[in-house]
Amino acid sequence: MKFPVFRKYSNNKSFFRIDSMDTFLEIKLTGSKKEEHGFEAKIHPDRLFIQDMIAMTNGYWEESTEEEFETFRSH
Repeated sequence: MKFPVFRKYSNNKSFFRIDSMDTFLEIKLTGSKKEEHGFEAKIHPDRLFIQDMIAMTNGYWEESTEEEFETFRSH
């Protein structure tokens, strides 16, 4: 697997940059406020969550790009 991998929710309010099988950065829009949250998996269920994001399991995530991630992050 080549990192980073980019994902987003279909509502375009959360974007993810997955940096490894154990870490990702999320940028989330809540109302008019943007929050940036780094996440490190420390337990097995968290690692499974990251694997699900990469595989786009259950239809929660969509593929995104670095350009889309950075554009969302900077505006």
